[in-house]
Amino acid sequence: MKNNRIVREILNTSASTTVFAVLASFIVGGVLIAVANQDVQTAVGYFFNRPGDTFAALWNAVSGAYAAMFRGAIYNYNAHDFANGISPITDTLAFATPITLAGLGLAVAFRSGLFNIGANGQIIFGAMLSGWVAIYVQAPVYVLFPLAVLAGLVGGAIWGGLVGLLKATTGANEVIVTIMFNYIAVYLLGYLLKTPVLKAPQSINPVSLPVQNDAKFPLLFGSDYRLHAGFFVMLAAVAFVWWLLNRSTIGYQFRALGHNPDASKVAGINIGMTYILVMAISGALSGLAGASQILGTERVLTTGVAASYGIDAITVALLGRSKPLGVLAAGILFGALRAGAVTMQANQNVPSEIVLVVQSLIVLFIAAPPLVRAMFRLPKVVKA
Repeated sequence: MKNNRIVREILNTSASTTVFAVLASFIVGGVLIAVANQDVQTAVGYFFNRPGDTFAALWNAVSGAYAAMFRGAIYNYNAHDFANGISPITDTLAFATPITLAGLGLAVAFRSGLFNIGANGQIIFGAMLSGWVAIYVQAPVYVLFPLAVLAGLVGGAIWGGLVGLLKATTGANEVIVTIMFNYIAVYLLGYLLKTPVLKAPQSINPVSLPVQNDAKFPLLFGSDYRLHAGFFVMLAAVAFVWWLLNRSTIGYQFRALGHNPDASKVAGINIGMTYILVMAISGALSGLAGASQILGTERVLTTGVAASYGIDAITVALLGRSKPLGVLAAGILFGALRAGAVTMQANQNVPSEIVLVVQSLIVLFIAAPPLVRAMFRLPKVVKA
């Protein structure tokens, strides 16, 4: 299929081209920051009288914005003490946790030749099942907590596995099906949050009761920081996906399917069952992202529990070239962009939408390697 070929071409992009694609997106983002800056606009008005003012304004606008992003995402060197200084990196890792988990799920699908763009729906289903267990099931902590996490895995696996089942039995295009499943999940969550199934009693807003304390991911550094133990679950998922794709028999079948479905069928691989298994595992990882949201960060179910993590996960999987360590690095980058956007807007009056533009530009440049090579005069990679 055409979309599978495009994904394979993106995943085969060299690491250097990927790095320069990110760099190019930040350069173009800097141009947009400068254009939108009021001081730059004023200085340009008398450029020929005092050109130095324009260049100074340009430098102050771009460097100030990216310095603010650094303070909001990595380390706040203006903080009064070390404890406040490291708060930004913990926020970055907290944001990176669900993005990376969902990105790992999509990476499994992409490496198998399936263009799964249904992470948003799978996150929602994982969050719904995990949240319901964490809110209503009465059990000791050593039963409730693993059961709530498992429910998130199962919820995402069911929602993803249904896509694989439809593709295996009817030949349905997974792109169209996952788009429709995203909408179904969004509206189903919205409906359930207006019924006694999930809605908190006495509440006029579509919100659930908070999850029980015994079902929550422990906060790693106390209540002043957002980072929770779901971060370690995410790291374990990175190791699992690496083993799955590179060391397991099932992973070999996945990669064979992604490389050549016809040859895989001739080799005796059950294509239909492999489709279901790929999408179930892909959905389970996204469902785990939903569980990390409801048990670790949000602590209540709302219609915004998935945020835009499912969309970000697509870029993260492509940017990481669907390799677990690459997805981890890309997830942390996107977590940093999210965390830094708030400080950039508050301190420099730069619209946070600039970060969305940078993320979109990353997709653009990743999808157009010849453009990146032309911009930076990179040699074309010739494969033997």
